[in-house]
Amino acid sequence: MRDKMASQNTNTELVIIGGSAGSLQVILDMLRRLRPKLGFPIILVLHRKAQTPGVLPLLLEQLSPMKVAELEDKTDLLPDVLYIAPADYHLLFEDKTLVSLDGSEKVHYSRPSIDVCFQSAAEAFGKGLVGVLLSGANADGVEGLKDIRRSGGTAWVQDPLTAEVDYMPRLAIDNGAYDKIFNPTELAELINSL
Repeated sequence: MRDKMASQNTNTELVIIGGSAGSLQVILDMLRRLRPKLGFPIILVLHRKAQTPGVLPLLLEQLSPMKVAELEDKTDLLPDVLYIAPADYHLLFEDKTLVSLDGSEKVHYSRPSIDVCFQSAAEAFGKGLVGVLLSGANADGVEGLKDIRRSGGTAWVQDPLTAEVDYMPRLAIDNGAYDKIFNPTELAELINSL
């Protein structure tokens, strides 16, 4: 684990994990070691096809120690729930407890966009936010991580050497958009320690 800054976020209110190609296995491995009572929600923002049936929530539910729910428009966020951003909608934060869905143009060919979600969450949560960027094949998430850091939040990036598709995490690191570079085997422990 390489740290750019020594600071550790101790007042976490939300963790958002963004990923694309090659990120699902990292998430499945993380869930096996995650504590059920964290005191904050986790949101997954994954690039997936709009036509994909709802098998992802069922798969995650089998492994997650936390309750799993797919986000709907005007969902109130609750602690100790693993939320999944629905396919084909951007996820926006009206405040720290309420999210809304948006069907506007794709960003980086993606909807939901990791950037859009990170940027909106950074405005709502500031230093209470941890953004995590995993494996992926485009630039989505990099600008959002910069916004998280500018707002006082914490940005973690998967070590590109461990990523199935290293473009997204490598671009984040090349742009200085991180506080910590982690190995996937460390992710659950890092989240459990928040």
